[in-house]
Order: sequence, then C-alpha cells, then structure tokens
Amino acid sequence: MDQSRALNALAPFLALAKSANSPRAASDLVTQATSSPNTYVFAELLQQPNIRKLASDEQYSSHLTLLETFAYGTWESYKAASSSLPTLSDAQKRKLRLLSLLTIAAEKPTASTATNLSYSSLCKRLDLEHTRDLEQLVTTAIYENLLTATLNPAAQTVVITSVAPLRDLAPGSVDQLLGELSAWSGRCDSVLADLQAEISRIEAEAVKRAAREQRKEKQIKAANETGEKSSGAAGGTRSGKQLGKAEAQDEADDGDAMELDSSSASNGRGKGAARGGRFVGGKQLR
Repeated sequence: MDQSRALNALAPFLALAKSANSPRAASDLVTQATSSPNTYVFAELLQQPNIRKLASDEQYSSHLTLLETFAYGTWESYKAASSSLPTLSDAQKRKLRLLSLLTIAAEKPTASTATNLSYSSLCKRLDLEHTRDLEQLVTTAIYENLLTATLNPAAQTVVITSVAPLRDLAPGSVDQLLGELSAWSGRCDSVLADLQAEISRIEAEAVKRAAREQRKEKQIKAANETGEKSSGAAGGTRSGKQLGKAEAQDEADDGDAMELDSSSASNGRGKGAARGGRFVGGKQLR
C-alpha cells in the first residue's frame, strides 16, 4: 500500500470535516476515520480547523488526543493514557496495533532493542496474549502491503524486509529527521571520498605500470639491436679467419708439391748412379 492510496482513503473524511461544525460531529468523524479500512495517515485531518477546535472542548478534547495517537503514537502510548482516552472498538484496536507494528519495525536496532522483533517482545509491546494473534496481525500487515516480512516460528522471530512509509511525523520530529538526513549525507560523502581516493590510487598504479611496460619494451628492443650488431661483427671475423686458413693451406700444398718434385728428381739420379753408369755430355757411359 502506498501513500497515494492512503490519502485517497482519507479524502472523504477531509471533505466531511469542513461541515463538522459541532464538537460532537467532529468527534464522530474522528471515530469513523480511525475505524475505516485503509486509513493509515491522519496529518491532513489533524490540520482541519473543525478538528483542531476539539482541543478547547472539555468533553471531546480526548478525541483529538486519540487522533494524534493514531497519527504518530503507538499502542504503548495509548495504554499509558487509556484512562483519559475513549475506549477503542475492535476495528480501532486492530488499526492501532498495525500502525504500532510499523513503528516498531522501522526502529533502528540497538543493543537494547536487538530483540524487538521476537515473538515475545512484540506480544508484550502490542498487548497480545498468544503468538497466534501476533502471526495473524503480521499476516494482515503483509496482505495490506504495510510490511514486507516473513514469519519464522522456529526461531520465534519476525523478519522485516521493508516498511511502508505511512506514519505521520510527530511535532518536533522534523529537526531530528533533518539531523538523521544530515548524518546520512555525511556518511555518503565519506563513502564517495573513499571511492574517489581508491579510483585515484588505481589510476596512478595504471600509469606506473604503463611506464614500466614502456621501459621494458625499450630495453628489450635495445638488447635485440645490440645482439644483431654483435652477431654481424662475429660473422665477419670468422669469414676472415677461414679465408686466411684456406690461403695458408694452399701455400702449404704448393710447398709440398715442390718438395715432391725435387725428391723425385733426386731419386732418379740416385738410381742411375746406383746402376753404375755415369753421364758425360748427357750420355751415359757404360
């Protein structure tokens, strides 16, 4: 259930309030509005002049206090002042308990209120005798879109997911609400500042990493160029050495050939002499 639906449900009573000129008619209108289904906001009705006049009427001023209790009070505040307030009908009791359940579910959990949503705590605060009555009340709130919740009978707790924003603001609560909004805004600013700092840190790390990669690429390129130059110089030296060795080998082969020719000639002359002949004028004499 959203606020527009609640305001539409209150609209007929706002129209009737303009003609409720007597205190009796205004008090009856309060009873009707607080008993009617789907009326969960009452701030606009409280602002009507004929309703405000009840404050000065001794007999019916309690009806104005009752309307204020339905607007921003709870079952506990009604019970505390019940002796001076009108007796509630069954429909009004059901309505006030539903509104009180909204307030309890919207409370911020603290060390002292951590168990507020337990069956025992809710039954005590809503003045319910049996857990079955509590489960029925919570189920009604869920079906009327006042709460998004689940019942956990095993753990004896009510798990609240969301609460419809249907309670009116009590007088003087605006400053408190502004303080809470300011604190929330401060927390948001702090989170945004932390996120921006983290983004700046990541960007700085990215810049450093890119610079390291560039330096590494330059070093690899320089090393490759140096290696190519060294390989070329070493290749030229080896070719020169091989050429020198080949030339030396050729010269050595030529020297061996000359020695062989000389040896052959010497051997021929030696053999002729050995056979006892001698040469005179190129002829052998026997």
